[in-house]
Amino acid sequence: MKLFRLLFVAIGATMMFSACSDTAADDKRAAKIVEEIRNPKSKNVLVVCHRGDWRNFPENSIPAIESVIEMGADVVELDIQLTKDSVLVLMHDGTIDRCTTGKGRVADLTYEELQKFYMKTAHGTRCSLDLKVPTLREALEVCKDRIVINIDKGYNHYGLVLALAEEMGVTEQILIKGSSSLASIREKMAANEQNLLYMPIITPTNAKSMALFEEYIADDEPQLAYEICWGEYTPEVESAMQRLIADGSKLWVNSLWNSLCGGLSDDVAWVTSADEVYGKLVDMGATMIQTDRPEYLLEYLRERGLHD
Repeated sequence: MKLFRLLFVAIGATMMFSACSDTAADDKRAAKIVEEIRNPKSKNVLVVCHRGDWRNFPENSIPAIESVIEMGADVVELDIQLTKDSVLVLMHDGTIDRCTTGKGRVADLTYEELQKFYMKTAHGTRCSLDLKVPTLREALEVCKDRIVINIDKGYNHYGLVLALAEEMGVTEQILIKGSSSLASIREKMAANEQNLLYMPIITPTNAKSMALFEEYIADDEPQLAYEICWGEYTPEVESAMQRLIADGSKLWVNSLWNSLCGGLSDDVAWVTSADEVYGKLVDMGATMIQTDRPEYLLEYLRERGLHD
């Protein structure tokens, strides 16, 4: 009996130590990912999950976020809209028609009115979990210290997002993107003691976008990263990628659909091979890939020793 008790105590202590260790590691994970984003020399590839794990849960839902955290992904991309009573909620579209059982514009609905409806799955049916549209606050509570958050359209509501991030202590782990001039970005950020992480979006085949790129690349301080979008892999696209990498920035690419990546998309990878798509993106110098198939991409990168 004593031996049994000793074994039970020992096993319990081991489990408790393991749980504490996992929790401690979880608490530091977002900071380590940010360090990786800030390290242009690292060859590790960061996995960005588009709207969370939307193939298994409603897009932009709390379970979709939890799922990609459990996968070991690095960044979760979330979309925000502002309700009639100024509550930031997770929603990609300006209306709730596609993603919920209700209808109408988010901007015309109060948060309380929005909560009358249930979230839909990617199949367009009501989720069996009876999920409601979450607030950005609820999402940040789940993500805090565990994963970096890319808030799409975040620049449109910069002040509101920053204030919430400051209140919750997650400013350092939120990334936003945009196509504004360097001068306007600096003016906005000069007004705050702390700021969200920022990166520009560039389409090298677009003259206006390339003018913006030249403005950024000429600056003495390299950007954290650039998102490069291209429908065809032209010499202009290749040159922009090589220049930003040489300047000390990360290269973010989207494997979501063909028009964003010259045909090197997740679906093509699924029906051909991961190496045929993700391998080519890595060879181009991509160290941040936004995907709709995070499990598949993670598996491929881990096999190549490009992700922990």
